[in-house]
Amino acid sequence: MDQEKYNLLSQIQSPADLRKLSVEQLPEVCQELRQDIIDEVSVNPGHFASSLGVVEITVALHYVFNTPEDRIVWDVGHQAYGHKILTGRREEFATNRKLGGLHPFPTPVESEYDTFTCGHASNSISAALGMAVAAKKIGDSQRHVVAVIGDGAMSGGLAFEGINNVSSTPNDLLIILNDNDMSIDHAVGGMEKYLLNLDTNATYNRLRFKASRWLHDKGYLNEDRRKGLIRLNNAIKSAISHQQNIFEGMNIRYFGPFDGHDVKEVVRLLSQLKDMKGPKLLHLHTVKGKGYKPAEKAATVWHAPGKFDPETGKRLVDDSCGKLPKFQDVFGDTLLELAEQNPKIVGVTPAMPTGCSMITMMRQMPDRVFDVGIAEGHAVTFSGGMAKDGLQPFCNIYSSFAQRAYDNIIHDLALLNLPVVLCLDRAGIVGEDGATHHGAFDMPALRPIPNLTIASPMDGKELRRLMFTAQKPGMGTFVIRYPRGRCHDTDWKCDLEEVAVGTGRCIRKGQGLAVLTIGPVGYDVEAAIQESGLDVAHYDMRFLKPLDEALLKEVADNYSTLITVEDGSREGGMGSAVLEWMNDHGYTPAVHRLGMPDHFVEHGSVDQLKHICGFDKESIMKLIKELKKE
Repeated sequence: MDQEKYNLLSQIQSPADLRKLSVEQLPEVCQELRQDIIDEVSVNPGHFASSLGVVEITVALHYVFNTPEDRIVWDVGHQAYGHKILTGRREEFATNRKLGGLHPFPTPVESEYDTFTCGHASNSISAALGMAVAAKKIGDSQRHVVAVIGDGAMSGGLAFEGINNVSSTPNDLLIILNDNDMSIDHAVGGMEKYLLNLDTNATYNRLRFKASRWLHDKGYLNEDRRKGLIRLNNAIKSAISHQQNIFEGMNIRYFGPFDGHDVKEVVRLLSQLKDMKGPKLLHLHTVKGKGYKPAEKAATVWHAPGKFDPETGKRLVDDSCGKLPKFQDVFGDTLLELAEQNPKIVGVTPAMPTGCSMITMMRQMPDRVFDVGIAEGHAVTFSGGMAKDGLQPFCNIYSSFAQRAYDNIIHDLALLNLPVVLCLDRAGIVGEDGATHHGAFDMPALRPIPNLTIASPMDGKELRRLMFTAQKPGMGTFVIRYPRGRCHDTDWKCDLEEVAVGTGRCIRKGQGLAVLTIGPVGYDVEAAIQESGLDVAHYDMRFLKPLDEALLKEVADNYSTLITVEDGSREGGMGSAVLEWMNDHGYTPAVHRLGMPDHFVEHGSVDQLKHICGFDKESIMKLIKELKKE
């Protein structure tokens, strides 16, 4: 590290080193830390704007609290790059999100400073409350616990469940609300509007705090009296300000909002709140992308911008794939086209209108697209309610996040077989975001549920046709899964034609050996077969449920050896479905299943991870050659 450029940061190997500095030096630390993040992420892409926005909060937390003995629980690791750099990983940070390098999100597997897994939003309050209760139960009264949650994550149901429990369970938890009016896109909903208007006078907060400390020191403020005084105080304040405070209404002391970019002020606040008994919430206003003008102006674009020139702000776009479209863009364009034809179609997304490209329809038909915030379970049930009374929702959720709506899919869609098209974006291996984000489990999880139709397109044309089919009357609950990344067809904008549900297709005939695939991994199989030069059959199953039984019978009658390939969990997925069908119908071919293994797959490029999992082109070709020799 350049010691002249990073005079103070180069001296910090751990938070203990940070705490040796004076408060007056902290603004310089923040400036250097912010510049280091800019320099690192410009050449090694990752989540950018979120981490810039919490630099001062990160520095203040590690300065005031005795980490790692004190616990900081981050909500979503998008904001934790500064935390990683300050906690002994500065020299390794160049490996962040790379195969074998630092994990993309904080994890206790990597560092004792990372207190919990934080790849999915809204879990910090619940986890931190558990740690706060554990500290009390084991008699560790000196341990402090802090949850850091964004205003976007506050729209998640789990955050509300956690706050509800915080209000009724003895604890000294501190919740820091990092309020930047953003998740990835702009945050939405009633909670967001509430936070925008929530205010408390800073002088009032200081006087109240000093009074409470004086009463406590004099012995006048035991726990029962404290709660009573808080309720009385809240009632008086609400009457004077004509403003209700939802947190204080639940006996959680509220402080704020304050400027989250004034590091000395944040240190002062945290020092005051550190030993205060009972649950507390500190509301800090921040700017996503703070300190880097392009990111401040376009936080959504700069959430994860890829490589860029830090001097000019020019993003260095990888154009190696030429004109191949992204699956998400085929989805977005096709949804708008279908919505123009079918007035019953509405779109639902849990905080991902740009990420899933539902923004295309939102711009043209804003009254027919609903961004419900980070609330996947609600997104599904809300869609079910609209479908029950005559609409045709397309609900788009990233596969890994759809895990959070499993009961809703069963109870609120499948039981009544409601006409909802559930589009699972980012299915399969997603790459550098790692284990918390791979869409590994959707096929095994959904396959046993009655009434579901489950399909996966091999390319953009197939995605369009499946979307057209799914919105036809009488289709019921229809699941379409597709990966992150680009299609293999440039001529994707085909005519909209209906696909017969439960039918696959023969890509090529062969001798002795047949490969069965589902989804875009079929193109890897085609490349492997062509490069091998061997006479091998290939069938695109297209539907996981219902299976194409006529196709399977044809395969069973003509091929003694089968390979199944899927970009998803090998346990319980498409290969397992084929094995079950063969067994149930008295067929005994040798079946070799390829897919994601029975352990969590870490981070790396998609190509690297497919190779490690054994279903990239080279691995498939190797297996084909081995089996053809037998």
